[in-house]
Amino acid sequence: MKFVSYWHDTAPVFTGAVQGPVSGHYDVAVIGAGFTGLAAARQLARAGAKVVVLEAERIGFGASGRNGGHLNNGLAHSYLGAKAELGKERAIALYHALDDSIDTIEALIAEEGIDCNFRRSGKLKLASKPKHFEAIARNFETLNKECDPDTALLSQEELRQEVGSPFYGAMLSKKSAMMHMGRYVAGLATAAARHGATIFEGTTVTEHRETNGIHTLQTSRGSVTAANVVMATGAYTTQNFTWFRRRIIAVGSFLIATRPLTDTEVAAVMPGNRTCVTTMNIGNYWRLAPDNRLIFGGRARFSATSDQRSDEKSGAILRESMERIFPQLKGVEIDYCWGGLVDMTADRYPRAGFHDGLWYAMGYSGHGAQLSTHLGMMVADAILGKVDRNPMRDYPWPAVPGHFGKPWFLPLVGQYYKMLDRFQ
Repeated sequence: MKFVSYWHDTAPVFTGAVQGPVSGHYDVAVIGAGFTGLAAARQLARAGAKVVVLEAERIGFGASGRNGGHLNNGLAHSYLGAKAELGKERAIALYHALDDSIDTIEALIAEEGIDCNFRRSGKLKLASKPKHFEAIARNFETLNKECDPDTALLSQEELRQEVGSPFYGAMLSKKSAMMHMGRYVAGLATAAARHGATIFEGTTVTEHRETNGIHTLQTSRGSVTAANVVMATGAYTTQNFTWFRRRIIAVGSFLIATRPLTDTEVAAVMPGNRTCVTTMNIGNYWRLAPDNRLIFGGRARFSATSDQRSDEKSGAILRESMERIFPQLKGVEIDYCWGGLVDMTADRYPRAGFHDGLWYAMGYSGHGAQLSTHLGMMVADAILGKVDRNPMRDYPWPAVPGHFGKPWFLPLVGQYYKMLDRFQ
């Protein structure tokens, strides 16, 4: 078993990073080379801006290369819940932003010729209990009428053609997609560099200061100045950016990938070949990889760390969950086990905008794979003076009380959600 992300291990190596010391003045400095930062850099460079990308590790090191490979439209909340909290107009705008984000990714892949196994698969939201299906049905009725007609409600009987496990029904979101995340991020970085962005890997930003509208970024390899700075660091935001750290809760999410399944095993487990997510608070999500591995994930442990020891513990929990849902895979070999950090907000809505001289897009709360490219490009357009299409502009983002960077309260949150799953 490899304790490394399947996406990292099976993607081409990006060779376009600049070597040597970091120096110079730029129109825009982007901190973070995941989907958000690279999409922003590509958009800016295409418009003629002089752009530098500063990445502490390597491109796609964080959540962009450690997720489940889903591009799911729809919100982290039910549409009814979002409508009650945000109001109908903003809830619809945010929902449609997630729809548009998948269109954006599809168009970018075609324009840049990125080979990343993109496919419109559809997503199944699977009801783990009978009363969960009742809630799904209520949400579907309003969502389908007001916001997304490309949805369908599937009965327990209809699900037998989709998933080889007994659930109580599901909502199908037809716009949802999947792709190979490692190949996509490598292609996105290559495109950004081809359009003129300067990308530095292994470059940690250690200090930031602004004087008379000019930003100075001290890094582990030198310093740069810039007229604008984009924060695209998500759960990997460092302590020197306190305002963001107080608003982002870094939560571990963990995954395993089986050996490639046979055609017979695929037919028994995932004949519908869609992305799937369950309705439990501490639930699971899965899909088939391009080589027919089952990639199976979830918040196996409420931890703010992801290292081999933590990933190994979580992998054992995930195997147990996978075999409970798919007993036909009992004893199947696990080839990959990995984890990463998800940038949660307290209300699980993303944030993008401008604060105290810094542009930002983060807080995707488990929906970043699809939304980050789109919001990164929106932030870039705002810097370029184009129409601000950001659906979360001017939305308040209070600090999490008692949170100063390390989420000490995660075990308590985990116990709370376990209790909800037991009684709901």
